[in-house]
Amino acid sequence: MPVNLQAPSPDSLLPVSGILLGTTEANIKKPNRKDLLVMQLNPQSTVAGVFTQNRFCAAPVIVAREHLASGKGVRALVVNTGNANAGTGEQGLAAARATCAEVARLLDCGAEQVLPFSTGVIMEALPLERIVAGLPACAANLSEDHWHDAAHAIMTTDIVAKAVSRQIELDGVTVTITGIAKGSGMIHPNMATMLGYIATDAAVAQPLLQQMVKQAADASFNCITVDGDTSTNDALMLIATGASSAPVIADAKSAAYARLQAAVTGVATLLAQAIVRDGEGATKFITVKVEGGTGVDECKQIAYAVARSPLVKTAFFASDPNLGRILAAIGYAGIALDVQQLKLYLDDVLVAEEGGRAASYREEDGQRVMQQGDITVRVVLQRGAAQATVWTCDFSYDYVKINASYRS
Repeated sequence: MPVNLQAPSPDSLLPVSGILLGTTEANIKKPNRKDLLVMQLNPQSTVAGVFTQNRFCAAPVIVAREHLASGKGVRALVVNTGNANAGTGEQGLAAARATCAEVARLLDCGAEQVLPFSTGVIMEALPLERIVAGLPACAANLSEDHWHDAAHAIMTTDIVAKAVSRQIELDGVTVTITGIAKGSGMIHPNMATMLGYIATDAAVAQPLLQQMVKQAADASFNCITVDGDTSTNDALMLIATGASSAPVIADAKSAAYARLQAAVTGVATLLAQAIVRDGEGATKFITVKVEGGTGVDECKQIAYAVARSPLVKTAFFASDPNLGRILAAIGYAGIALDVQQLKLYLDDVLVAEEGGRAASYREEDGQRVMQQGDITVRVVLQRGAAQATVWTCDFSYDYVKINASYRS
C-alpha cells in the first residue's frame, strides 16, 4: 500500500479556466477502467515541457517534441495508458501521428497542434483502432472539472491517483495551479517525470514557461528514484492558459514570476513525492539529504548512490539497521571524500563519524527509526555549503511480483 498517501478527493481539485478534460474507457489493455484522456486548451495558452533523455524514447515523445517545436501553438493533449508505443519503429510514429490527426479533426485544430503521450507496455503495437474509437467519447464529455477522472485515466500500476491544486495571488488576482501525474515503477527521471501535467490560468510568455518547467522538474521529479530505471516515455508538461485577469508574466526577475515558479515547483514536488510514496511494493518513504558539499552535483551524486542501492533499499524494507550498506554506497558514489570528516544520521540518530560507528550509536535507536513509514537519511560531508535532497522508497517482495507479471 502507498506510504502515508491518500487519494485526492474530487472536490480538492480546482478547475483551471481555459482547459477542458475528457476521459473514456477505450479498453486499450484492460476493460472497465479509464485509459484515454483528452485535454483541450484555449487558443491563447502557452505550453512548455521536458522529456525523457532515454535514447530509446517512445514514438509519442518524438512526435510531441516535433509538434511543440513547430511554433504553431498547442490546442490539445491526448494521453493513453496500457501501451507505451515505445520500441515500435515507423509503425509507432505513424500511430502517434494518426492519433493527433483524429483529435485535431474532433476539436477543429491542426494535427501539429496536438501533443500525444502514451504509457504502459513497451515494444507492443499501439491499438490505434481502439484509441480512435474512444476519442469521440473523450471529446463529448470535455469539462473543466474532470481533473479527478483525468488523474485516474493516466494510471498504470499506480495504486492511487496523484493530483494537487493550489491557489496564489498575482498582482491582486487569484490564480489556480492544478497538476496530475502517474508513476509507480520504472522511476528514475533524467529531466522530467513519468507523465505529469500541470496547468495554471496565469499568463506566461512561452520562453519563460520553458524555464519554469525546467526549474520545477530539477527541484522535484529529477530528485526521485524508485528503481533506477529511466522510462522511454517520461514527460512533464506545463500549461499556462492565460484565462485569468493577471498580467502576462514576461520577466524572469519579476516578483510574479518568482511567486508562480515557487507554486508550480511546490505542486511538482508533491506529485513527485506521491509517485515515490506509491512506488511499486513500497512500504517506506525515504528522504536522503546530503549536506556540506562543495557543489550541488556532488551532493546529488552521493544521494542517488544511496537511494538507488538495492542493498540499502532491502534493508529498509526489512527494518534492519544494516547501516554499513549506506556507508558503502557513499563510498562508491565516485566522489573523493575524507571519510573521517563525514557524519551519517538516521533521522535524529548519529550513526557514523570519524570513519566508523559513532560511539553514541545504539542498535535499538536505529531499529526504532527503521520501523517508521517516513525516514530521513542525512549525510553531512563537512566540506562546503552545498546540499541536495533525493526521495526514494524501499524494495519489497511485491516489487518483484509486480514487475514479473507486468504484461499479464
